[in-house]
Amino acid sequence: MMPAKASARMPIARIAGKNLVHLEVAATESEIERGLMYRTFMPEDNGMVFLFSPPRPVKFWMYHTLISLDMCFIHNGKIVKICEEVPPCRSENPMECPTYPKGPGFVVSYVLELNGGYAKRHGIKEGDEVVFELPDKTEGDSTKSK
Repeated sequence: MMPAKASARMPIARIAGKNLVHLEVAATESEIERGLMYRTFMPEDNGMVFLFSPPRPVKFWMYHTLISLDMCFIHNGKIVKICEEVPPCRSENPMECPTYPKGPGFVVSYVLELNGGYAKRHGIKEGDEVVFELPDKTEGDSTKSK
């Protein structure tokens, strides 16, 4: 008997109505803490979304993260802050890694991590709308969430 074929669907972020990014999801505390650590490459139109329910103030770091990232902090369906081209932290001591954004942080429901420079290359700015979609099995259909 053949095993059933998996039909995993990656969620998509539609940013400013035109930029589509395929997402990995970090929802548990351990997934959020690990994030994109140890990655040496991420395709241009891929990223990771971090889920915070209920929304809360957050700060991110780049400990053991090997690629530069853009971090989009999202609340009520809009980007409230973008930290662009955040560099990897080379320290083996996590306490020596800076946190982002600077200051107390922002209350967010999502943080979207993209390749460093993605926001600038694609004209993404603070205030842009972000809609999350789960592609349906039929081409073009999706379930949307802000």
